Amino acid sequence: MWGLNWPLMKFSLRELSPLYFRALTMTGGALWLYFYFRARGIRMTPSGREWRSIVQLGSTNMFGWHCVSILGVKELASGRAAVLGFTMPVWTVLLGAWLFGERLTARAVFATLSVAVAIGLLLAHEFTALSGRPLGVLWMECGALLWAIGTLMMRRSASTLPVQALTVWMMILSSLALWALAFAFEPWPAWRFSTGMWLSLAYGVVINYGIAQVIWFGLARDLPPTTSAMSIMAIPLIGTLSATFIVAEWPHWQDLVAALFVTAAIACVLLPPRKTP
Repeated sequence: MWGLNWPLMKFSLRELSPLYFRALTMTGGALWLYFYFRARGIRMTPSGREWRSIVQLGSTNMFGWHCVSILGVKELASGRAAVLGFTMPVWTVLLGAWLFGERLTARAVFATLSVAVAIGLLLAHEFTALSGRPLGVLWMECGALLWAIGTLMMRRSASTLPVQALTVWMMILSSLALWALAFAFEPWPAWRFSTGMWLSLAYGVVINYGIAQVIWFGLARDLPPTTSAMSIMAIPLIGTLSATFIVAEWPHWQDLVAALFVTAAIACVLLPPRKTP
């Protein structure tokens, strides 16, 4: 779901500015999820300190990552932007060890190195182009860092609010902030979009925010940070390969070799450890 969303975002930015795109799709996804979860009987009204958790977790996981990453997508090819954004697992492992004293196991080190090699391979063909677009690289790396911090915070949060309600309210507050930024810094859209653009917006609302976002926060809450971070490393590969058909960005041999390293990283943290006889 998220892999396909990267080239779809690049496609959408041909007709809509980045902050308005994020604000529009996030708002639609938040409203859709709110009424869906409420109809299922899930408590959707935060109380007391739960509002504090929403603001703290949403500032990095939702607002920071989604605001910064869409600016990076505007500057870079969608597949390469996805790869830069998904340096998040490396930051998660390193920050977890530095800030929270998490033990760097041999598996975690191997997975981190594998991801780093994959990123280097995927970016090898773009080094010349990226050197002329330092702002895009900076946006994506800042976004990856914010997402990594948010993943670690989510794992350690003590919020009593259901994860569905937590996700929705982070989206609502973040979308309000995005609307304010878009109104302040970007021209008002014409709202005359092509059919493909409307379909892309619908995908962003229903799939990207409506389904995949809830799945991700469930993983972030229930799995160790290293496992949840590494398990999504297939996303930039899907984004890179699907960009061929959506926005005509052709992959190179580096993409295929990087797939092997990413697969190794995922397997390394997801396969169960060998039992002691």
